[in-house]
Amino acid sequence: MQFHPKDIGTLLIGYSEGAVIYSFKQNKALKFFQYELPRGARGGDADPATTNTVRYPRLTHALWHPTGTFILTAHDDSSLVFWDPRDGRVVHARTIEETDVNIPGAGSSRQELPRSPITPVSPSFGRAVKEPYFHIAWCSKQNPDDTGLLLAGGSPTTNPTRGLTFMELGPTPNYQTSTWDFLAGHFRNPKRIHVLPTPATATINTFLPIPRSSPHYTGSHDPIAVLIVLSSGEVITLSFPSGHPITPTNQLHVSLSFVHPFVTKTALAFVDRTRWLGMREVRQHGPNFLIGGAEGIKPLKRHENRNIVQAAHADGTIRIWDAGHGDVIENPGVIQVDLGRAVGRWDQLEVTQMSMSGATGELSVGLKSGELIVFRLNRNQFAGHPPSAPDPNEGPGKMQDITKRADPGLKEGLLPLTMTNDQQGPVTALQHADVGFVAAGYAAGAVSIVDLRGPAIIHTAVLSEMVAGSHRRGSIRRSAAAAPSSEYPTAMEFGILTLDGDDYSSLALFVGTSRGRVATFKILPSPTGRYSAQFAGVAKISDDRVISLCPIDSRTGAPAYASGHAMGGLQSGRKVDGVLVAVTASSAHIFRPASAKGASKTFDNYLCDSATVARYEDRGYALVGLFGDGAARAFSIPSLKEIANTRVNHLLDTKRFGDAIVTPTGDILGWAGPSELAIVNVFGCGTSLPPSTDRLYDATKSVPPRPTISNLQWIAGTQYITPSDMDILIGGPDRPPSKRMLAEMRAAQEAEFERQREAARTGRAPKPDHNQEGYWAYMQRQIQERTENLGLAGDSLDRTAESSSSWSDGVDKFVAKQKRAAALGFIGSKFGL
Repeated sequence: MQFHPKDIGTLLIGYSEGAVIYSFKQNKALKFFQYELPRGARGGDADPATTNTVRYPRLTHALWHPTGTFILTAHDDSSLVFWDPRDGRVVHARTIEETDVNIPGAGSSRQELPRSPITPVSPSFGRAVKEPYFHIAWCSKQNPDDTGLLLAGGSPTTNPTRGLTFMELGPTPNYQTSTWDFLAGHFRNPKRIHVLPTPATATINTFLPIPRSSPHYTGSHDPIAVLIVLSSGEVITLSFPSGHPITPTNQLHVSLSFVHPFVTKTALAFVDRTRWLGMREVRQHGPNFLIGGAEGIKPLKRHENRNIVQAAHADGTIRIWDAGHGDVIENPGVIQVDLGRAVGRWDQLEVTQMSMSGATGELSVGLKSGELIVFRLNRNQFAGHPPSAPDPNEGPGKMQDITKRADPGLKEGLLPLTMTNDQQGPVTALQHADVGFVAAGYAAGAVSIVDLRGPAIIHTAVLSEMVAGSHRRGSIRRSAAAAPSSEYPTAMEFGILTLDGDDYSSLALFVGTSRGRVATFKILPSPTGRYSAQFAGVAKISDDRVISLCPIDSRTGAPAYASGHAMGGLQSGRKVDGVLVAVTASSAHIFRPASAKGASKTFDNYLCDSATVARYEDRGYALVGLFGDGAARAFSIPSLKEIANTRVNHLLDTKRFGDAIVTPTGDILGWAGPSELAIVNVFGCGTSLPPSTDRLYDATKSVPPRPTISNLQWIAGTQYITPSDMDILIGGPDRPPSKRMLAEMRAAQEAEFERQREAARTGRAPKPDHNQEGYWAYMQRQIQERTENLGLAGDSLDRTAESSSSWSDGVDKFVAKQKRAAALGFIGSKFGL
């Protein structure tokens, strides 16, 4: 069903047998449209078996011309039929590639189509099975009579290019002065037909044109972009009518970006609030096309570190945004990282690990193909310049400068800094420290430590050699395709504490493996001013993989991570008496690295999927874990006794607990569905999530007026029904007021209260509300205002006359004085004076 674009009292209804125009004002159907194919007409499917029979193809779509001049019906045989709504006759019937399909013996062929060029033309023209029409929109430009058809489907299944077909018809002929053949030729010979390409691996389910300014004219007036929903469930955005892809970053809501395309990996960083406020990107992009709605009132912001989510998508795009704490988000912008440009290719961009520094805002990304890429917030010195061909990637063991691979349209943001590929298989563990170090673990069992001050790789090691006791620095044997190792890194963390057997604190890297070992590397400054790393020891704590490593201060329980403040304390000899909290799938351990024994707890009836040390307000620290039985549990430190537990399986998907992240504030970021993330707090009070106070429709924003019938139509006797008339007709006189009416009533009430307060403050009678007065009060006020204006005019004229009289007296006195002075001067000259 579809309302008439200019007359809301007329409705177009589509049935499988045909279409009907229904009039609300006459309460009856006015016209009937049934598509009939006579004998000898080839029809849309050109099936020779049914050519000699009369056919009635089933209707699938019915829609108005943007100004209501014509009607279009689409049918299951791929026919597009244009009707005259006044007399119900067929103006023209065609498909995307053929014309006059309803005329016996007629119908165009490929050679007869130069008047309506098609890109591309199907190689099996006229013989291949055509797709059904999934969705159709009759679009228009700024001039609503300059139109075109945007179609999903209707093309041959053998067409090499999938996408939306746009048939540009051009300006609509004047109906009153055009001949019937001229009207038919308008639909027979479009200006052009071209395809807006979409991925070839999925079909189009539906699409939504985004109007530039007006929501009227069937919702397709002057579209600026098109949102397309694919059969895979993904969403893509294309510019209109050029068909170029549009990134949803800072254009669509973050929730829509989850399927634009699908998210394949997530990570969470605890970024300093002031640092995040300064992290904004400046990127060239088109005008914003989603304007409207109103953000609800949220609790006051919490001045603490922000939960910054990094979401990697299937196309190699990483989007970074603030998930918040359920409070006011001060920086709602989204930062985009393009892996394809940084790596120098557009395939094999599957992200396996991400790590972001909360102090510096730097981002490290590990790929399944083995690359490690580092991004840094900076200004792009190559912005606006045409992109150059990327240099070939360096070999293994080398850091390559990739700053020139930044997006030319990005003026400021996260820019590629450096990359390396050790060719040791996919990256399985990654950690970016706040003090300028990056550690990466690979599926082949290798570990690399990178100092970003160079940048340079300062240490490489192999887990199998460390376990066997034959560890040597830089002893990795690299190959083009390293075989996966039976033991590989699964968790990494930097910390500053005093290792077992040392009398000083140092920067250390802890590496957990898939076989329950924890290796420790000590990072020390060298006499040359650079840093070096050395193997400090290994501890066997379990037979299951390590999922979490948390260095803490043994006296306070506070985290002992490698922060800038702690790193500066090492120069003054500050010592941190720390321990390491290590969690595996089946147990938790607290010990002093590198190899000392400590306390432990075994999980007998459930397995742990994610864990960390979290702080509960100012009351202390606890080990918080997410377990496979659907519960979140908190354990005391250092005794590792269970404090409490709560069920979260009704909020989060238990099958994806392994992808969930527990934050140091007790928040759990987990998947609630295939494309839905949720944040819950284990230290909450047990209340359910309140309904969102955001409003999709903002009644205070102005809406362009709905187009109406022309003056000629009104003179000819066309009865016009307003939207208010339709409200009464549908809802009745007792219908409750709409949200817009309630908002207007509240605004009027607030204005009245303001007038009363102003009158009480000044002591004068309040001015009457002109919107609430009757007819006679209105007339009385008008007469009073006119009388006051006449009085003011009379006073003004009196003052003008007084001023004129005073000026005349002054002139007379001046003239008399001049005469007297002249006479005295003449007499004096006679006496020789």
